[in-house]
Amino acid sequence: MKKEVTQLKYNGSMRVNRIFSFVSGKAMIVLLACFTFGLTGCKKDNTGSGNGYGTYSQSHGTVIQNGQTFFTSTADLSAVKVTGGTYNLTLSIVSTGGNSSSVENSSLYGLNAVMLAYGENEVAVINTEDDLISSTGKGANGIFAYGNASINTERDKLTTTGESSNGIMSAGGAIIKVINDTVTTSGANSSVICGGIITVLRGAYTSNGANSPAIYSNGSIRCDTATFTAKGAEALVVEGSNSIELVKCTVKCTFDKWGSLVFQSTSGNPSVVAGHLTMTGGSFTYTGKKGGMFYNTNSTAYYTLKGVALSNSCDTLIRCIKGSWGGSSAANGGNAIFVADGQTMSGLIHVDASSKANISLKNYSAFTGAINNSNTANLVSLTMDYSSNWTLTATSHINGLLSNPMITGSSVKNITGNGFNVFYKSGANPSLGGLTYSLADGGQLIPE
Repeated sequence: MKKEVTQLKYNGSMRVNRIFSFVSGKAMIVLLACFTFGLTGCKKDNTGSGNGYGTYSQSHGTVIQNGQTFFTSTADLSAVKVTGGTYNLTLSIVSTGGNSSSVENSSLYGLNAVMLAYGENEVAVINTEDDLISSTGKGANGIFAYGNASINTERDKLTTTGESSNGIMSAGGAIIKVINDTVTTSGANSSVICGGIITVLRGAYTSNGANSPAIYSNGSIRCDTATFTAKGAEALVVEGSNSIELVKCTVKCTFDKWGSLVFQSTSGNPSVVAGHLTMTGGSFTYTGKKGGMFYNTNSTAYYTLKGVALSNSCDTLIRCIKGSWGGSSAANGGNAIFVADGQTMSGLIHVDASSKANISLKNYSAFTGAINNSNTANLVSLTMDYSSNWTLTATSHINGLLSNPMITGSSVKNITGNGFNVFYKSGANPSLGGLTYSLADGGQLIPE
């Protein structure tokens, strides 16, 4: 059952002194806040534990404020909550120190979030610019939008240090737009960008805690020209039939697990789940040594890479296997559909007996590595256009369709063997006629 978020409304007095200095034409804001509270003017929350700290709540109208300081240490209480109307806040400090009584409700509805736009009965909008936003408690998301709500955040600096405290999160169909923010999370299970419909333009976003991806998508997340770093988990996660699209972004994962993950968090038929990870330009760096740069389990993963600069310290590029998720026992493999478009990449492509992969190389893509070296895959297929090439680093097995190898006579021109062989299934490839072909620089394409 949905739990409404309680909110303390502050009606006391506040005095804020602001000092502005200008450096290189930009304002450097120093907020010196001195505030006195009239406890008799405070409306207690539903638990009767209101402590009189300065918070803000709004249910209608349009309000513009700047140079404010809002703070509460009360559990389950937001420093700013808008349930209706539009609230515009600039050059302010907004922070909380309280814990959530329910991490689940914090993730679903924004309970205990620092700034909350909660659009249940009315449209709720928050516009926040040049603000300092922070939390130290458990289940204290920084910025949260729920339901018929939206938040626009620009040039804000946001930090969360508690467990299960995501930086920026949306749920229930709410929309968040982020422009040039700086966001850092430090607690476990605290992603930087998390949830449903979110767009990010520029800015720097860093997660430090265990199990805390830089981006965790339960919906549609699109990012352009931004920098994402994950130090305690994979950088990018798509759960279920959802998506991440990155354009000219810089992505880095320094944790030794895997670089990215597309998965389904519950048991079920992976063929009906379609997770999408699309990267165009920019770069993706994985400094870990295990797991693989792109890991898929218990779902169908659609990967599209277009001209991304990849740096992978692990020997595995793609790992598509039966794996565990959320503490559940492994039951299903993965299905990876990987399109390299004008892409240079290297590493092993590993597919286990429960999984399938379809690899496509087009528009002058270059792949250096091995496919299904262990010959364990349930099914693996490769499609190449004549402009693309594959350079082998180990023996490979294609037990599905091998489409468009550039064959001239008895030689394959766009597969360089380096002395290694590619084995193919004759029944799946009648156009190859069950024949053996030589590869450039040694090795053969052989029926099995």
